[in-house]
Amino acid sequence: MSFSSAHLSFDDLEIGQEWTSGGRTVTEADIVNFAGFSGDFNPIHIDHEFARTTPFRRPIAHGFGVFSIASGLGVMTPLVRTLALLRVRYWDFKLPVFAGDTVRCLSRVVEKTVRGRGRRGEVVWYRGVLNQDGKVVQEGEIVTLIECRPAGRPDRGAADEADAPAAVPSPNGAV
Repeated sequence: MSFSSAHLSFDDLEIGQEWTSGGRTVTEADIVNFAGFSGDFNPIHIDHEFARTTPFRRPIAHGFGVFSIASGLGVMTPLVRTLALLRVRYWDFKLPVFAGDTVRCLSRVVEKTVRGRGRRGEVVWYRGVLNQDGKVVQEGEIVTLIECRPAGRPDRGAADEADAPAAVPSPNGAV
């Protein structure tokens, strides 16, 4: 997917703005696939008999699996010209997520810093992962690199050659 005029730029974001994504139901297949992908076969995630002996009484989803689902939800709501995830400032795993739970991602703009001589900027986002009961199951802050509105583009509704992605510097600093 490439950026379109529907994608917000760094300039369109304001501190305090927030969005809540649509829901995504976590399935048992998600848990098993994440175990295979990550190599994390801890029995708390995949062994129903073992899980019955835990305080949760059933398998729980991997924390990083839920983080990954929330990352996908956050990329879609709001649609932003994201160039990179730069870092995770902090992340708290608060409550378990089970197969059958539906999660949503609350995204709020916390800070903005212009970078790249005005071609892009860092955005600090609060992200809260909410379950179907509205309880926060995970939360934290992430920092992303967002493309700025190209020069000569008056607003995000204008559809012109500015929708082409800006040049991104290579590791040696060349553009």
